[in-house]
Amino acid sequence: MSDDLFSPLSIRDTTVRNRVMVSPMCQYSCDTDGLATDWHEVHLGSRATGGAGIVMTEATAVEPRGRITPNDLGIWSDDHADALAPVADFIADRGATPAIQLAHAGRKASKTRPWDGSVPLQPDEGGWETLAPSESPYPYDDEPPQTRAMTEDDIEAFKADFRAAAERSLDAGFEIAEVHAAHGYLLHEFLSPVTNRRDDAYGGDFEGRIRLVREVTAEVRDVWPDDLPVFVRVSASDWLADRDSWTVEDTARLAPLLAEAGADLVDVSSGGIHPDQEIPGTGPNYQVPYAERVGEATDALVGAVGGISEPAQADALIRNDRADLAIVGREHLRDPYFTLHAAEELGAGDRVEWPVQYRRGVE
Repeated sequence: MSDDLFSPLSIRDTTVRNRVMVSPMCQYSCDTDGLATDWHEVHLGSRATGGAGIVMTEATAVEPRGRITPNDLGIWSDDHADALAPVADFIADRGATPAIQLAHAGRKASKTRPWDGSVPLQPDEGGWETLAPSESPYPYDDEPPQTRAMTEDDIEAFKADFRAAAERSLDAGFEIAEVHAAHGYLLHEFLSPVTNRRDDAYGGDFEGRIRLVREVTAEVRDVWPDDLPVFVRVSASDWLADRDSWTVEDTARLAPLLAEAGADLVDVSSGGIHPDQEIPGTGPNYQVPYAERVGEATDALVGAVGGISEPAQADALIRNDRADLAIVGREHLRDPYFTLHAAEELGAGDRVEWPVQYRRGVE
């Protein structure tokens, strides 16, 4: 019998109740220095109540300069872990697997929230100097914040920040840690020749450019328990066919090396490195072929994301062995109970359980 959307997924010694994951989606809703609020507990907790197998936090900065905006979530101190612990606890209490995405925004940090224009913030406006592989700021229409090329000491501190963030995440109760190496943020900036112009051991050829993401993955794996999974999110393509850039074939080449470094699942997204990107359509399943190509190249599990909004569509991804996990983003913003509704639509209602408090609404 083939797997379907409601088949449990075993990763190491962790069993996820189904194949639906809530994609990490920034909420830009911290009031003070990256500390989680009631918003995060309600937002993530409602998706766990809604039946998803894995509920993952938004990009959670491993150090203050790693935030996209001043309102982003952080995990760089014990206070941050304490603020996130009730969130992880409630997710687990509702039967979902709590997960956290560890991130650093690199040269795309220090800007305002989307509803405030996503414009760069200067230090006198509450912004900060950003870090990148090379001294090349993100090409905003407005004046970008100062961007500094990372030194070797910066790189060592960066790896230590990821390691410490993973340790705090574990203390907070998360069961999956995901390394964010996509969407034009710092680890993706090291991968792509568009942004990495270094001539040291962390730049140059493919082996140099992938070194940091492999080392960071290994750092997280080293402190994460053997029975719990580590994921890595990647951008499979820069969508910049007119220049030397990161491609799907590069990602396929990287995937088994991430598995060697300790990644159990590769979460396959795309884009974000440069505003000149040309996206080849954004319809249903538009990024799934990237996940399939990565899956061909590695024994690690693969998650597909992008344009997944219908139950039958998500189910088909699993049944047809196109991905091991259906990662659903915007549909979860529209419907926190996507998974429960999907079970009803797919005739799998006997395989999920509505909260007792809500059953009179569905019986």
